[in-house]
Amino acid sequence: MSSSTETKKLGVLSLAGLVISAMIGGGIYNLPQNMAQGASAGAVGIAWIITGIGMYFLTNTFRVLSTVRPDAKSGIYMYARLGFGKLTGFLMAWGYWLSSIFANVGYAILLMDSLNYFFPPHFKGGNNLPSVIGGSILIWLMYFMIMAGVKQAASINIIGTIAKLVPIAVFIIASLFVFKFSMFDTNFWGHETIKAIHDTNLGGIGGQIKSTMLVTLWSFIGIEGAVVISDRAESQKAVSKATLIGFLLCWLSYTAISMLPFGLLSQGELAVLAPPSAAAVLADIVGEWGEWFMNIGVIIALLSSWLVWTVFLAEVPFACAKDGTFPKIFAKENKNGTPSFALLVSSIAMQLTMVLVYFANNAWNAMLSITGVMILPAYMASTLYLWQISKRGDIPKDVGIKTKTALITGVLGSIYGAWLIYAAGLKYLVMASILFAIGILVFCKAREENKGENEPIFTEKEKMAAIALVIIAIIALYLLITKKVTI
Repeated sequence: MSSSTETKKLGVLSLAGLVISAMIGGGIYNLPQNMAQGASAGAVGIAWIITGIGMYFLTNTFRVLSTVRPDAKSGIYMYARLGFGKLTGFLMAWGYWLSSIFANVGYAILLMDSLNYFFPPHFKGGNNLPSVIGGSILIWLMYFMIMAGVKQAASINIIGTIAKLVPIAVFIIASLFVFKFSMFDTNFWGHETIKAIHDTNLGGIGGQIKSTMLVTLWSFIGIEGAVVISDRAESQKAVSKATLIGFLLCWLSYTAISMLPFGLLSQGELAVLAPPSAAAVLADIVGEWGEWFMNIGVIIALLSSWLVWTVFLAEVPFACAKDGTFPKIFAKENKNGTPSFALLVSSIAMQLTMVLVYFANNAWNAMLSITGVMILPAYMASTLYLWQISKRGDIPKDVGIKTKTALITGVLGSIYGAWLIYAAGLKYLVMASILFAIGILVFCKAREENKGENEPIFTEKEKMAAIALVIIAIIALYLLITKKVTI
């Protein structure tokens, strides 16, 4: 893949750090308020159990596929390509890439807003002129850092991962010391109105759990991190271990940071805390230093996650270009083995989006919601592919994985993937069709460069799918322009 073999040697520790950093951004520090906003302690606990089970099957899908198909590098799109054709593989990669671009700009906004805690009011909101300038500078600092080498960036990320886990560990330990079961047990199911502690009747458990599902969903975006970077892993076994380690550590951290505050403050009190709510909770336990300590944690977490997602931004189109999914120019790399052209285009796209944030804040919020949903089809395509090869009996007998186990994982993972898309909002996926349809032009360019002399750009099925996608996109655009659908 590269003239530099060093870039291929990411071990379990580096890969696990990438997975953890991809998932743990600044959002974890606001989980106490996010989860308590519409749910009681009991409902929050059930929500994390449901999410833990569902995400286990999704995580296990990536773990199993990295073992049984070690040849499928950067599998987040390759599994879709192998199972459902070149166009599907491209659309999964295109959606994932765009989602990563907008997610990174989201990190920039959150980071600038977090800096406002220390330098008020210069970065208020994270989208004013100083924030756009600051975010733009960081975009290019990340660019030059990764241009020095992916392995070097991964090494830096290990330090960042440890640094952002320290405030979380301090929060959990401090919360355990002051945890009061009497408070935790008060209005445990959220069915009472207790004015003294600002609790209100939250309604049925089902509704409470549903109110948390979007929060739990976005908490695990990035679980595929080791798979995305697998082309630079020392082995696919390391990818498998890193994915499982990342999942378990993050799930335990999310559950603890969501549940323990109910032993200190009531649901009603937690629901109105200002972001990052974990800072307010820790300040209540240890004093004012707890607030700035957690805010520093937010900044480190955002920087670390931003670095990781920038690596992904370069890796996905680079891997795609090597197998003909993206135009060949994206396969260009520098002397350090970094996908230089892919990283440059991604950084320019982030820069343009950063400017868009300043001029069109409302449009940005809508776009962020749409592109967030675009990553979910890639998850479901992976689970469906595992289901497909398991049903065909294509699981090698020498990999230590039973076909029945793989099939169950694929089926249940697919069901959970469908639930994620439904919970995230089908209307956002329909609106995302506009961005997916634009990508067809890039697909045509890539196919023109890589197809055989008499080979068509589209198969008959792909042609029908592309036409259907364009029609849906036109309808979605019409609905947006006429404001018959608001997002």
